Amino acid sequence: MKLAIASDHAGYELKEALKTAFPQHTFIDFGTNNEVSMDYPDTGFPAAKAVADGNCEMGILICGSGIGMSITANKVPGIRAALCSNTDIAKLSRMHNDANVLVLAGRFTATAYAIEIVTVWLDTTFEGGRHHLRLNKIHQGERS
Repeated sequence: MKLAIASDHAGYELKEALKTAFPQHTFIDFGTNNEVSMDYPDTGFPAAKAVADGNCEMGILICGSGIGMSITANKVPGIRAALCSNTDIAKLSRMHNDANVLVLAGRFTATAYAIEIVTVWLDTTFEGGRHHLRLNKIHQGERS
């Protein structure tokens, strides 16, 4: 799978670890490339747009708390970014919300647990059914 990935300085170490942990996937890395302080929208927007435009199938964004990247990604039409702090939330974000961008908190998520979260998130499919109606309402809201 082709995945967009991006972080700010606080998520850089976790981003690099995730790229190594999932060699079966192709990562398009939108930065950052070190731990020097930078602004998360500079990497978050291009990564989210790559998913929205279909250049990447899904995305993973990481900042210190995950909140800034979540806000940034969800400003891009067509993106359903979910900040996931555990595997249950990751699973539900895919099953019920068809989340296409996973957001992680680099300062609060241990690497081993982040790998578990990403694994569950990537392996879970959208349930459809009643959830399609809800997603359609979200899409309508984006257009109004």
